[in-house]
Amino acid sequence: MALDPITLSVIQAGLQQVCDEMDLAFSRAAFSPVIAEANDRSDGIYGAEDGALIAQGAGGLPVFVGTMQYSTRTLIEMIKGGRAGTPQPGDIYIVNDPYLGGTHLMDVRFARPFYRGDRLFCWLSNTGHWPDTGGAVPGGFSASATSVEQEGLRLPPVKLFKQGRMDPEIYAIICSNIRVADQRIGDVKAQAAALDLGAERLSALMDRYGDDVVEEAIAELRNRAAEQMRSFITEIPEGSHRATAWVDSDGVVNEPLEIKLAVTRAGDQLSFDFSGSSAPCLGPMNSVRATTLSSVYLAMRHIFPEVPISAGAFEPLNVTGIEGTFLDAQYPRPVSGCAAEVSQRIAEAVFAALVVALPDRVTAAPAGTSGNFALGGYDPQKDRDFVMYQLSGGGYGGWSGGDGISNGCSTIGISKAPPVEIMEQAFPVLYHHYALHEGSGGAGQMRGGFGLDYELELRRGHAKASFVMDHGRFGPQGALGGQDGTPNKVTVWRDGEPYTPEHLSKEQDIPLRAGDRVRVQTPGGGGYGNPLERDPDQVAEDVRLGRYTADEAEKLFGVVMRNGDVDLTATASRRLEKS
Repeated sequence: MALDPITLSVIQAGLQQVCDEMDLAFSRAAFSPVIAEANDRSDGIYGAEDGALIAQGAGGLPVFVGTMQYSTRTLIEMIKGGRAGTPQPGDIYIVNDPYLGGTHLMDVRFARPFYRGDRLFCWLSNTGHWPDTGGAVPGGFSASATSVEQEGLRLPPVKLFKQGRMDPEIYAIICSNIRVADQRIGDVKAQAAALDLGAERLSALMDRYGDDVVEEAIAELRNRAAEQMRSFITEIPEGSHRATAWVDSDGVVNEPLEIKLAVTRAGDQLSFDFSGSSAPCLGPMNSVRATTLSSVYLAMRHIFPEVPISAGAFEPLNVTGIEGTFLDAQYPRPVSGCAAEVSQRIAEAVFAALVVALPDRVTAAPAGTSGNFALGGYDPQKDRDFVMYQLSGGGYGGWSGGDGISNGCSTIGISKAPPVEIMEQAFPVLYHHYALHEGSGGAGQMRGGFGLDYELELRRGHAKASFVMDHGRFGPQGALGGQDGTPNKVTVWRDGEPYTPEHLSKEQDIPLRAGDRVRVQTPGGGGYGNPLERDPDQVAEDVRLGRYTADEAEKLFGVVMRNGDVDLTATASRRLEKS
């Protein structure tokens, strides 16, 4: 039976709505600010046989678009092999193993089988960033870890809920291996409740249209997504398009890691060859296979946002050449930086490779770091330990239609920094400064957006600060003649003395006492196009708003300012001089 377009569209929207409601329920019920306020989570529906992505919440992190598909597929394979128990209605599996289709250990996945009668129809799954899963440092971002065990508790797929009831013994094992364990019950119940709601909403959708119709719609949506992606791929000129992106260091060895990429279009297929990229590294900046593939998928989602989220959209995309590189980490390589940092360097490489081929669709490089900052310690006023996790935004790259967005969320997600008021209420910190990182955007005809500049003080007690960030050595790449954005900068004041980490934006266990401060200035986006072609009035507006000084306007854009106005004659002469 051929579905009519209206029914197909309504079912597509219905599946999306199921996931969106799961996202909303998860965030509203969670205890941790990183989930409840920053929305570092995702929910989706996946195929019963192969774990293929059916739908994902629009408010979920894009990086999970591939990883949750692969983790669900691995779970299905383990069940078929007798290594994960037989699923029953009401069961919920928990897993965070990076090597089983995951990301880093802090991204904890729940998966629930969804039955129609006696038939397993699909899987409902979600991921939430837990603020701590044990390991060497509070928050899990160990900048100098050399094995995954140092990063936290690694969980294979086990049933945390059995036929609707939580297994107290497994929960006790988890809590015995993580910090501030008493607070995790709120996140666990929120994560499970989101899946319960998803099952209820999906049942209602299927009751309305019938199982066969919904199943046919899912298959048709997958086929159409593949066709749409193939159609868009034909916009790319035939042949290979190459680029290189760099990771500052692995946190242990202070040398850059290289991502080499050749994107080749042949007909309606696109291949991404990472051959020649750096070997597996000693520190935590390795990426597991699922995260690497997902990074490519999300980059293409940025370039062709019209293609619906579905497993079909990935079918024309082929990733090769990652074996034997740091983009295909094997146990026991540490991986805490894979999802939040390396994934963004991979996406940056894709953008840099395709910006010449698709100048109206691809931007200069965005900030490309999640700004992972963890602070763990003891609060004497509340007489308890705490683990605070902060992520932050940065500048987007300029593009053919305008300047980059300032303080946008990371390339891989829609997570936003929690409000400072929430952080100050939950943790013994005080924010002294929270503003745009003025002037950090790369100069260009369309300049990059600006990053974030914040400074906080530990008010009482003691703590240890850890950072796993990137773009501290190299700023985000400019495009088509645009300049790079300003690099990330981390400064710690201890007893009034400034300290800059050896690895610039990576360090762990920096001891802090009351009165010590941390300042983070995140990168601006890369500039797009020749800076000497920027509209002088736009430069004057940036100067008026304090984004650049008059001297910077002349140096970067060739625009000469006199008493707050553009001197057109001097500007024309200066630009001719610089060109």
